[in-house]
Amino acid sequence: MSQVTAVSRRSRLPRRLGGTVVMSIAIAGLGGILSLPASAAPPPVREEDRAAQDHLVVTVRNAGGRVDGVFEVWCRPDGGRHPDVSGACRAVERNTRWGRDPFAPLPGGSVCTMRYGGPATAHVTGRWAGRPVDATYDRRNGCEIERWDRMVPLLPSLPRLRPLPAAR
Repeated sequence: MSQVTAVSRRSRLPRRLGGTVVMSIAIAGLGGILSLPASAAPPPVREEDRAAQDHLVVTVRNAGGRVDGVFEVWCRPDGGRHPDVSGACRAVERNTRWGRDPFAPLPGGSVCTMRYGGPATAHVTGRWAGRPVDATYDRRNGCEIERWDRMVPLLPSLPRLRPLPAAR
């Protein structure tokens, strides 16, 4: 019996040590994830860019009705020719994260649902957070619809298309 007890104690020890080793590897790996390489971090904002006001021009096409057109948005202080200037500024601010472009296109190889949101397109140009913006939006699949909807009301809120009736 004492031999079995000794084996049990020995078998617990490596598990504990193994757990410690695994934990320290995970922590070391986490440090690698948290520290971004220099190429992933955005360049520092220049002083002349800090003084520049955020300014966006939104061109919407094929959305129908009064939502088609060219709209201008100034943020901090809010102004411009847009149906909801302060809401548009809040939408972009809400999607702004350090080190990430709020206007970035979908990553290559994204898996998206095959939903079609209609022929609407939007092109956003200007400056945001001291950096140039040149982004294109459409509603050709589920990922693009979601990307569009994250920027509402900078981009117009569009109704979801109803599915076609089933064939008889």
